[in-house]
Amino acid sequence: MPRTRRLTAAATVVAALSALATACTGQSGTAASDDPNKEVTLNFWHGWSAPSEAKAIEENIARFEKAHPNIKVKVTGNMTDDKINQALRAGGDKAPDVVSSFTTDSVGKFCNSGAFADLNPFLQKSGIDKAKVFPKTLLEYTQFNGNQCTLPLLNDAYGLVYNKDAFKAAGITEPPKTWSQFVEVAQKLTKPDGDSYGQLGVMPTYHGYETTPVRLAAQWSPKYFDADGKSNVAKDPAFASMLTAQKDLVVKLGGYEKLEKFRSTFGDEWSAEHPFHKGQVAMQIDGEWRAAMAKEAGVTFEIGTAPLPVPDDQVADYGKGYLSGTIMGIASGSKKQNASWELVKYMTTDTEAVVAFANAIHNVPSTLAALESPNLQVTPEFKTFIDIARHPKSNTTPAQADGGTYQLTFQDLAYAVEKGDVADIPAGLAKTGQQIDTDIAKAK
Repeated sequence: MPRTRRLTAAATVVAALSALATACTGQSGTAASDDPNKEVTLNFWHGWSAPSEAKAIEENIARFEKAHPNIKVKVTGNMTDDKINQALRAGGDKAPDVVSSFTTDSVGKFCNSGAFADLNPFLQKSGIDKAKVFPKTLLEYTQFNGNQCTLPLLNDAYGLVYNKDAFKAAGITEPPKTWSQFVEVAQKLTKPDGDSYGQLGVMPTYHGYETTPVRLAAQWSPKYFDADGKSNVAKDPAFASMLTAQKDLVVKLGGYEKLEKFRSTFGDEWSAEHPFHKGQVAMQIDGEWRAAMAKEAGVTFEIGTAPLPVPDDQVADYGKGYLSGTIMGIASGSKKQNASWELVKYMTTDTEAVVAFANAIHNVPSTLAALESPNLQVTPEFKTFIDIARHPKSNTTPAQADGGTYQLTFQDLAYAVEKGDVADIPAGLAKTGQQIDTDIAKAK
């Protein structure tokens, strides 16, 4: 849904949240001393902006307030990370007590600096075994070095959305499972038109909306860091294999310059002008929200969804994908942490609340119980992403002390490789790994 816009602006978000984490250190959850049974008003800030999303939040808050009549929640939506940063720096009664962010990349910095309170003491006090409530991958991206300073609030899974009519016209009977099949299908679906395209099988460049390096790399099950915490990008062959495979696909579909020229004709990712909606591309690497958005845009073709293809030698792991999502935490400077925990606990662990919110904004639920709930509204297209979220080999980018800087460093290399500016991929990865280690050492 539209909230994911902010995930694509990684550099801006990481910069903002890095400043936030540096500025806002405070007490951990163990220092909370307020009485959650007293009359209190909490400031809850979030980034959702679409009317349907804001309504979903308000409905969840109304249910919470009914169950906790002594706690009132003042909700402020459409808040950017910059605004949250400024408010937490300023502190005071108007600063947020509870924050929901679309960014998982800076969890390491949040936890490492103490910007958000460690939620482990709250979980323990409430008798909640987090390993039995949340999928393992979601716990990985919401904590750092044992500090659970955030919890998952809904989940995003990434897969393949495709035009079934275009598949049928090209004589393709099923979505590709392996990368070699994916390349073949993408070529079959591509209809060149001079220096442009009548139809493109898939936009393979990393600027193509959700087609980011880390989401593609997930299909190779990469290990970003070794046991000593050092960058593994130069040692794990998954990274070189992914970069090589993507570069090869770019070449086979017409080359970087031709593809980027065509991409410049695309409409906004969150409007009816999206290239998948308009039939400009037959396959789209995207999240669980795309099929619903395409239907709302009034597409006339039948939509299919599937997991992204895997490397040919990992076909047994087909079904996995990249996972990310929204995070929720308590500002360490808040003097209402126990009351704030009641809100965080409700929104992140209450099955009814999680399912209702997931149904309202078409996102994957973030608890094991919600994934199995009979009240979860599951269309055939949406079920694909539920299955990706459940897959044991689905993975994410791990939290680090430098936030998401290491991802941006890898992304910069990927941009250079696809463009042709870096031909020696192993050398590029070695240099990238050194830079990642340097940045993390500075952040600690």
